[in-house]
This record gives sequence, structure tokens and C-alpha cells, in this order.
Amino acid sequence: MSKQYLTTHTVDDAHITDIFSLAVTPTQIISASGSSVLKVYSTTEPDFPLHQTIEQAHKLGCHHVTTSKSGSKAASAGFGGEVKIWTIEDGQWSEEAIDGNKAGEIWAIALSEDGQYLASTTYDGRINVWDTLADRKKIREYETKGSFGMSIDLSVDGRFTASGHENGGVYIFNNDTGRMLHSLPGLVKPVRSVAFSPGGKLLAAAGDARVIALYDVSSGEQVANLTGHGAWVFSLDWSYTGEYLLSGAFDGKAKVWSIDQRACVATHTETEKTLWSVKWLPKTGKNEGFATTGANRSISFYREATGG
Repeated sequence: MSKQYLTTHTVDDAHITDIFSLAVTPTQIISASGSSVLKVYSTTEPDFPLHQTIEQAHKLGCHHVTTSKSGSKAASAGFGGEVKIWTIEDGQWSEEAIDGNKAGEIWAIALSEDGQYLASTTYDGRINVWDTLADRKKIREYETKGSFGMSIDLSVDGRFTASGHENGGVYIFNNDTGRMLHSLPGLVKPVRSVAFSPGGKLLAAAGDARVIALYDVSSGEQVANLTGHGAWVFSLDWSYTGEYLLSGAFDGKAKVWSIDQRACVATHTETEKTLWSVKWLPKTGKNEGFATTGANRSISFYREATGG
């Protein structure tokens, strides 16, 4: 059964360069780009108005922004190596802390549900977990085979960290024991996105192999291959119920996948330029929606079409 989504709004020229990353809270969406500013849009109004512009957030631009599921904290990583932690008060974000690092020491980032833990990858394959409440102390450091860590995610309950690497490696770590749980087979090419399902039972991973691999987190078994993308996959995001997976690719195509059917149920092409980031939006009423962004410097918003 296919699903239909309609473009409800597009913010043209949202940034002056490629937009590399989107992050969502219950009421807002944050965008980060090769420019020095972060922008915050309201998702509670149909035209997604600009709510806040954070000037000079990252001097050399920002490659990743992430939020806690609770919406109370955000983190952003800049091309200069610095990571910033942001907190929100009365709908406005302000800088809580900044950590300077050598460029490459922190690449992909993810926050735990409550924002206490920040996980990050490095250029040489290490995975670090930091406690943002304890002076941003490093509490875990995992070693892999030394390949550039391109993507990372934390499970909703904070128990597991997953990482995807340039050599095709995908790893799951147990944060309670501090040990590697699984080294997952199946993707021999760079893995640009990893994402835990909301219940933490499945891990999705994708990248240059153009296939989305689904793994069982407890056993480490590969349970499905979602095929249909004709280009590198840059971004994955699970819907809030875990029923659907959203993906965005190098050729500008966004796809929605049914996990039950193990099949693509919708494909959208707003642009032929790269989609760097795709995100489900907070659910309003019964309709689900998502946002896409990338090399065309715009943010496009979609909502599920309802049958009349």
C-alpha cells in the first residue's frame, strides 16, 4: 500500500550554502549549514516561520546538529572542531558550553533522550560518550578498526551506541558494560547514517551501498535489506511509532519505507541536488509529515495526504 505526501511549504534560500543537518524538537526544527548561523523554525504554524537566528554559532560552518528527544538540549559540531551545547528557555536557544577540539576529533554527534549524554565519532574510528551534566566528562571511549566514523546514534533508552564507518563497518556498543556488543556485516561501502528504531529493537544503516540494512539489536542479525535507492543514502530517520523509515539520497530522492512490508511506500523528488538531511516532523493530529534539505539550500516540508 502506497502513501501520499504533499509539499506543504518550502523555505527557499534558508541558508547561503548547502544545508547539512536538521534537528527536530516537539515544536521546532533547527538547520545547520556551511555558513556560521544556525536557524530555528517553528513547526506549530503551517508556514513554518523563522523563530530564531543564532549568529556566529560556528565560524567555519556546522556539519551536524542534533537534539534530545525531550527537546530541552541541542548540540552542534563545527568544521573547526568545536562542539557547542545549547539549552532552551522560553522558546529561545542559548549557548550552554563550548568544547574546542582539533578538527576531525569530533564528527558525527548524537544526544540521549534527556540530553545528558553526547556521543561522537572521530576521524580515526574512536567513539566517545560524554556526560554533559558532569563538566562534559568523557565516560566511554570505544575503539574500532581505525576507519573514519561517519555516523552515530544513541538508543532512546541510552543503553546502546551505534556507529557507521567509511570502511563499511557498523558497530553497536553497550554503554552499561562499556563493551562492543556487535560488529555488523553486510555493508562494504561507507556508512553515512545509522538510526535506532524508537523501541530500540532495530538498527537501520545506509550509505554508499545504496541499500538500507536493518539489524536486530539484541542478536546482531541482519533481518532485512531495503532496496530501491539509485544513489548514495545520506540520511535516515524513524517515524515516532517506528512503523516507517525515512531516507534521503545523493540524487535528491526522499523515500518512506514501511517496516512491516519491508517496502518503499512513497518517493519524493523536490530537487535533483543532494539531500543531506531528512527528518520526521512532530506529529500534528493524525497526519505525519517530514522535512528535507540539502544542496539546494532550501527546506521542504511534506504532510501526509488524507483521503476525503
